[in-house]
Amino acid sequence: MPSQVGGEGPGLAGAALPAAPSFDQKDLVNSSYNRWLFGAAQEESLETSDAENRILQTLSGIAGSPSSGAELVRRMPGLIPQLLQSLRSDTFAGADIARKISNDVVLVAAVIRLANGAMPPGAQAIDSVEHAVIVIGQEGLRQLITTVAFKPIIDLNSGHYTKLLAPRIWEQSERCAVANRVLAQQLGVAAFDAFLAGLVQNAGLLVSLRMMDQEAGAAKDLGSPMFCARLLRDARRISAGIAQEWHFPPAITQAIRELDTLGKGASLSAMGRVLSLGDHRSKLAILAGQGLGTDAGLDMSVDQR
Repeated sequence: MPSQVGGEGPGLAGAALPAAPSFDQKDLVNSSYNRWLFGAAQEESLETSDAENRILQTLSGIAGSPSSGAELVRRMPGLIPQLLQSLRSDTFAGADIARKISNDVVLVAAVIRLANGAMPPGAQAIDSVEHAVIVIGQEGLRQLITTVAFKPIIDLNSGHYTKLLAPRIWEQSERCAVANRVLAQQLGVAAFDAFLAGLVQNAGLLVSLRMMDQEAGAAKDLGSPMFCARLLRDARRISAGIAQEWHFPPAITQAIRELDTLGKGASLSAMGRVLSLGDHRSKLAILAGQGLGTDAGLDMSVDQR
């Protein structure tokens, strides 16, 4: 039997839809988050450094090229999009999924580890992918495979910005994906697609880390407000291109592009609203956890479930 985890149908009957933050609220949260992300106090200047300009020029070229930038993402092998496509089906072909998983040693280890973690104390250890797939179920596999696929492998010999930013970007991606999954039910969109949107939205930003390390050299002063604004704009364009190249649902690609066009009074698709809210809530949660929300004058009362 397939695991019938919802998200496709209408929102909860009678449930109040979550209020969208205002443009000014999102701008304040994004500014505070960017300062935390780069670990530096940003000057309120419209100037960008020479290194920042070189990085932005390179990213702009990637974002505007016919190639989506998917080949620059280190972790996602060709197997993962196939698995995600199979898991979108309501017909759960466990044997076929297990066979595909067996071709990726990282996924094999993750699937067996998760399945054993779900077993009661004293139960016989699971040592086969086929058994693990049955124990985890469809929704568990969806989220596990998606998370393993996107989680960056940080090279200990990498540069300053990869070491600093990759874990922080990934933390926000995971928090956004979880927030999206909760919001999806209220806004009537597919829960798994919303979860996937939260993870893929930062794929372009992860691509940019190598360029930051190459261009910044010994300098550790990237992160001016103008640089961050332009960086996120081009990174999202790359993320949307990657989502399209990997044949993710069009609603995900559209939602990522809508994040780049947010303005006062801008209308959003249902998935775009989920992603916008999830992005905002995940950043608020991070700032609150770092003790930065109050200092920045942010309202930390938003429900972070």
